[in-house]
Amino acid sequence: MDVRRLLREHDFKPRKGLGQNFLVSEGALRRIVAAADLEPGDVVLEVGPGLGTLTRLLAQQAQRVIAVELDQQLVEILSRTLADFPHVEIVQGDILEMEPGGPGGLGELSSGYKVVANLPYYITSAVLRHLLTARVKPQLVVVTVQREVAQRMIAGPGQMSLLSISVQFYGRPRIVARIPAGAFYPAPKVNSAVVRIDLCESPPVTVTDVDRFFQVVRAGFGQKRKQLRNALAQGLSLPVGAVVEALRRAGVDEKRRAQTLSLEEWARATQEIVDIM
Repeated sequence: MDVRRLLREHDFKPRKGLGQNFLVSEGALRRIVAAADLEPGDVVLEVGPGLGTLTRLLAQQAQRVIAVELDQQLVEILSRTLADFPHVEIVQGDILEMEPGGPGGLGELSSGYKVVANLPYYITSAVLRHLLTARVKPQLVVVTVQREVAQRMIAGPGQMSLLSISVQFYGRPRIVARIPAGAFYPAPKVNSAVVRIDLCESPPVTVTDVDRFFQVVRAGFGQKRKQLRNALAQGLSLPVGAVVEALRRAGVDEKRRAQTLSLEEWARATQEIVDIM
């Protein structure tokens, strides 16, 4: 598919505000599809199909593809360019307002589906959080994201962030390909990477209340330059002394900073802190 020609034919100008950078490298597209390990019976949810270059390849291997596109003009283009694929369903709307397995265009999704997406940089974290916490979760997520974000997703203790904690709580992320800026049109100012996340049947750490767990983690990262005792005390409106005692019971040095804690340490800290909240 000649992306530049298609844009001219439809008089479509990519909008920077919507992160419309279309992947034009055939090799990169095929690496993304390969990372999804598609089988003939698979159902794929694609977020942000754009002009359908990736959608076409997905449709050649999957039983069904549901492509969610925000831009109405692109939906009209997709309806024409993908007319030869009756098992591709194009849904116009905001993925953040759609619940897999719930009412609306994603209602028919059941567990076991796969997500493949070339995500606009500005909504990467929000989309991942939305899909990983959905009532009906996918079994696998393959996303193309800014390379720096990909590195944050797979980071270990010392470089952890709210994003890495969130992703690693629900699955096992790994970088499977690197894509240069020149593989897109128009080319973004940064390079990208493809991340595969294999979702876990259950979290790798024991947490009795997931909402409380992330409330504590968010508080810790809310002021990540501060020592943990101060960040948590301020973020959770708790006495510093009580937080210090809770962290010591959890075996966590209160002078450490949020990015140094592992998932296991966050789980232990949460268990103790919840008792004083």
